[in-house]
Amino acid sequence: MPEIKDKEESLISHIEALRNTLIKCFAAVGILLPFMFYFSPKVLQYLIKILVSDNKLTLNYFAPMEVFIIQIKLALLMAVIAAFPYIIRQLWEFILPALYEHERKFIRNSVFLSSLLFICGVVFCLFMILPLIIRFGMSFAGDNIQAMFGISNIINLALWLCFTFGLMFQVPLIVHLLIKWGILSYETVSSKRPYVVVILLVLAALLTPPDIISQILLFTPTYLLFELGLVFSKGVKHV
Repeated sequence: MPEIKDKEESLISHIEALRNTLIKCFAAVGILLPFMFYFSPKVLQYLIKILVSDNKLTLNYFAPMEVFIIQIKLALLMAVIAAFPYIIRQLWEFILPALYEHERKFIRNSVFLSSLLFICGVVFCLFMILPLIIRFGMSFAGDNIQAMFGISNIINLALWLCFTFGLMFQVPLIVHLLIKWGILSYETVSSKRPYVVVILLVLAALLTPPDIISQILLFTPTYLLFELGLVFSKGVKHV
């Protein structure tokens, strides 16, 4: 009976710790949201400028509150990006509560790298992938077919793909951590490349619009990042 009671108390304490972690994460985003909403109109204009770039394209909106809702979504994404280092740190501290000092230092470095990779994924998507997708879409225009894009469709696509690329750019760090912590060996991960390809293709299909171009544009850099993670993990010592 005492053992069962101890297990129940342990489970309750873990649930309480998870609850506190999630509250802190949501609170961080909530605190940043009003500030990001103040800047969201200017960021939206800059985002549109990047997306249309040299294309002779005008975005249209078809409802009075459409642009306002987009600004809220943009502010939310900006708040998540700004709070990302704090969120990752909180999650790490929940997963690994009892840490030695060298492990804490390793996690701090991992939080920095994770944040950097997330930002790189967003920037790569914003400046490289999205303009390519828009140009590809406009290539179907002709004498009898004209492109008229709604601002909601374009911005929602941009926000979702930026968030997706930010997450998928975590792959090299995940590979490195799995090997560093001894969860998987370098030989095991490198020998499972065919399975990794299938998993990444499925994720690319789930996380992008239902077109082959977006899926390829997400899968290709993600797989290259997986290989990069393997390169940096070869011969690594376990923590």
